[in-house]
Amino acid sequence: MIQRYIRAGLVTVNGEASKPSYEPRKGDLIEIALPPPMPNSLIPEDLPLDVIYEDECLLAINKQAGIVCHPAHGFQTGTIANAIAFHAEKLSRGSDPFRPGIVHRLDKNTTGVMLIAKTDEAHWRISLQFERRTIKKQYFAICAGEISLDGDIIDKPLAPHPKTTEWMVLPTQLPPRQAMFKEAVTEYRVNTRYRGFTTVDLFPKTGRTHQLRVHMSSIGHPILGDTMYGGPAVTEEELAEGRTGNESAVAGEPLIDTQALHARRIRFTHPIREVPIEIEAPLPLRITRILDLLERYRRR
Repeated sequence: MIQRYIRAGLVTVNGEASKPSYEPRKGDLIEIALPPPMPNSLIPEDLPLDVIYEDECLLAINKQAGIVCHPAHGFQTGTIANAIAFHAEKLSRGSDPFRPGIVHRLDKNTTGVMLIAKTDEAHWRISLQFERRTIKKQYFAICAGEISLDGDIIDKPLAPHPKTTEWMVLPTQLPPRQAMFKEAVTEYRVNTRYRGFTTVDLFPKTGRTHQLRVHMSSIGHPILGDTMYGGPAVTEEELAEGRTGNESAVAGEPLIDTQALHARRIRFTHPIREVPIEIEAPLPLRITRILDLLERYRRR
């Protein structure tokens, strides 16, 4: 810690910056400007929240794109966790003081239903349902290309890339000895086929990071806008001119620059009342705009 302070210029010897390797001499005046302590609790922030369900122990929001679920570091702000800390009078404590109420997560640019626990009992009961895989999640996605099968189950284990945890890989991309692969299973069902695109409903059986995105890419139909895993970014001109997602791009602003993936519906047992409950989040405008264009120009 002291070495970090020295490298940051917070430690001076006789009024001048020093190095960690310096050996103090008799008569040196060493001064340390201690930085303020890191926060040990979440900072509530008045941020927009689209609340679609709320009761005394549970909160469900329609998460927007471009916002992360919780701070990666204690000082980070602008997250879902900061927003719900401001919105709710109480939240479950969980195991991390910077993730109060957070039961499960969505990727930064994935939209849709996200559950928040207000009480500790609701938190552990919901978490148990996730652990036992009794919670049913349904996602909606627009994929590149026309999927031939009406539905299938993709059973391919996943692991973080050893050089970056932001990228998930399949066993075919990396020798098993170089990564710890975990079971990952996704069911998909074709919703509508368009010329060059397919809309699908996705039902994850497991909850691995980037699971749906990697799995759809692995069968040759990456999610639209998901450039990390090969998804094309299309413009309005492309869709209107009858081009496919794999052809050369037309100049223009992309309709979507993040994955066209939405957590549409979640079914579970209410943690306290023990009755079935289903919550649905409407599609965001960025996706409905693409669907309108597909219906107008790409309908089979």
